[in-house]
Amino acid sequence: MKKWLVVLCGLFVSLVAPLTYAKGNLARKCVELPELVFGTDEAGFAVSQSDYRLETGTCYSLMIRSTGKQEYAVVGEGFYRNIWLRKVEAGGMEIKATHLSELEFEDEGQAEIFFVPIVSGEYKLFAKRLDHKGSEAIFVFE
Repeated sequence: MKKWLVVLCGLFVSLVAPLTYAKGNLARKCVELPELVFGTDEAGFAVSQSDYRLETGTCYSLMIRSTGKQEYAVVGEGFYRNIWLRKVEAGGMEIKATHLSELEFEDEGQAEIFFVPIVSGEYKLFAKRLDHKGSEAIFVFE
């Protein structure tokens, strides 16, 4: 009986272990991404970078900045739901939170988010009601 229990436990671990493996190293410093600036064109709709490729299990820092040409409510339910949020730094303070739903910029400003992608897929961060005008960035988590 004990022999079968050991075999079943070994089989379980061999099946589950590959599913829980993350490519990155959470113990190292966060990788700094190119900043995401909203409003880089004259009209205030373009973004500085429209796509990012990230590795699950790796910590990243992303500076999100507003030029103030528009009001930007940066949303992305899929993005925010599929990251582990470490912290947000904005306005001279550090905010520890479990998740985000929106970052709102009424004027020129910036916020830096520190996060780990946890679920592979393609996700958008975009300015609410302005994404159809180009105010969006695609994030691919591999």
